[in-house]
Amino acid sequence: MSGGVDSSVTAKLLADPSNGYDLSAVFMRNWDTRDESGADDGCEWKKDWEDVQRVCRMLDIPVKMIDLSREYWLRVFEPSLRDWASGLSPNPDVWCNKEVKFGALLDRLTKESAFSNAWLATGHYASKTWDTSNRLTQPRPMLRKPLDSTKDQTYYLSSISENSLSRALFPLSQLTKAQVRNLAIEWKLPTATRDESMGLCFVGERKRFSEFISQYIVPKPGPIVDMTTGKKAGVHQGLWNYTIGQGAKISGMPQRMFVAKKDPRANVIFVVPGADHPALYVEGIRVRDFHWIWADDEPPEVSRPSGLEAHIKYRHCMTDVPCTVHRWVLCTSLFKFGPPTACRDTYGLRIIFHTPQKGIAPGQIATIYSEDWCLGCGVIEEVIRT
Repeated sequence: MSGGVDSSVTAKLLADPSNGYDLSAVFMRNWDTRDESGADDGCEWKKDWEDVQRVCRMLDIPVKMIDLSREYWLRVFEPSLRDWASGLSPNPDVWCNKEVKFGALLDRLTKESAFSNAWLATGHYASKTWDTSNRLTQPRPMLRKPLDSTKDQTYYLSSISENSLSRALFPLSQLTKAQVRNLAIEWKLPTATRDESMGLCFVGERKRFSEFISQYIVPKPGPIVDMTTGKKAGVHQGLWNYTIGQGAKISGMPQRMFVAKKDPRANVIFVVPGADHPALYVEGIRVRDFHWIWADDEPPEVSRPSGLEAHIKYRHCMTDVPCTVHRWVLCTSLFKFGPPTACRDTYGLRIIFHTPQKGIAPGQIATIYSEDWCLGCGVIEEVIRT
């Protein structure tokens, strides 16, 4: 439970006696404010923890807090810092689900005899079904989109393992956000009118991202260059302050400029005029470290010349778009692309969009779907332009 309305309604639904569940609640403390200020006063997690306890008292559910701030720091935050510093655009919330919620937390609970065979229920808007088509194997879990497409959170869950997914419950799968809010009000839950949390979990609503991240990364000024003229348009204080596809506030320009490209080696940001400039669009992407939720069952179509016809999301808040997926080989020893026999191989995916897409940045997560079935995700290595 997080202290929000979604996990509160999830707890209430599961607490219905007709379900027959033996319930216990757990609150994860993922961020230690003392890492920033040296003091533990005014911490956002305290308000969340108080709300969780209020809901659990009302529902008569035992609850405890587990401190996973060290695991979060080492497995999620530090890797994200390295990516931001190098000009990439990571998504820590995706890795939080894999490494912490469905990783460290599930491992911690499994080691406790009382929870060794427990299910882990969350307030995510996602669905799960079981594939029983192969009679020779055990049923396999399938991560699917929920009823409320506007709140679909399968993108954030696309990195978890099959084993973790098999133990997950998503009670909100057939509810809309409006229905969840109305149920919370009807049941008079303490969190019924609480605002929805937005943004990165460790930044929250406290301050601007650039202000927060500047506490951890030393500024590295560099030029902002207008791609259309080749002239210097301004100065940036660090590649992490700009995201490809987003507007760049540059004084003295006759038209609003948008970030089209970053050059980490030269520490340069390239911008173009207008939100629909051709330089903002790409034909496809190359994705490394792709994780299929069914790790031993990669779709055979990706190795065929015609490829796998699928859909993709490269941001959470977007409608998935059609694409064709092929196997891709990176020659790591030669630092170039080539045939499998030329070098030590690292495999990824080459994904071509059916229509050009814009605002795609290396480091983002690319999630693949077959209709409403989420197959897995990987990290965008580079974009493909014609």
